[in-house]
This record gives sequence, structure tokens and C-alpha cells, in this order.
Amino acid sequence: MKTYSLEELTDEYIGVKGTAERDDFDGELKAELIGHAIKQARKKRKLTQSQLGKLVGVQKAQISKLENSISDARLETILKVFRALNAKINFQVELLDEQMTLA
Repeated sequence: MKTYSLEELTDEYIGVKGTAERDDFDGELKAELIGHAIKQARKKRKLTQSQLGKLVGVQKAQISKLENSISDARLETILKVFRALNAKINFQVELLDEQMTLA
């Protein structure tokens, strides 16, 4: 029986990196991971969504949407949330080997 890596399966069933389908999939996955990280950090700090919302200056519903990846959030809001949770975050930027053209 042949085994496949997650990357191979994703390439086959979602699309290879660089395709619209794969970019959408990767974006949704990253949003899910951010939402999960926010929820876990909030619970570890023993805060309710309402309490975290007050610290950040947003409504409880916005925290719920972030945690459940329901809406696209502004980076500024995400940074405020992690700052309120006294959590360190790291972003990784990866340059793709693609030609750039100026219009």
C-alpha cells in the first residue's frame, strides 16, 4: 500500500500551489489557525469573549467571528486581540519565485 503526504493529497484534491483554489484553501486554513489560537489564548487567560472584546474595544460578536473564522478581520484588530491577551505572535513572509512586472 502506497502512502501519500498531506502535501501530495492537497495538490491532487485541492490544487497545486499558485492556483486560485489552493490559494483560497490556504487562506481559509490560516484563518482557522488564527481563530483557534485566539480562542485557546483567551481561555488560558480565563476571559470570556465579552471581556476580551472590552479589552480590545470591540463587541463580543466580533471576538466570536474571529474565533470561528466567520469574517475577514483587519490585521490591526488581530494584533489588538493578541496584545490584549499578552501573547507573542510571529508572521512569516515567504517570497514566491515568480516574475514581477510593473504596469
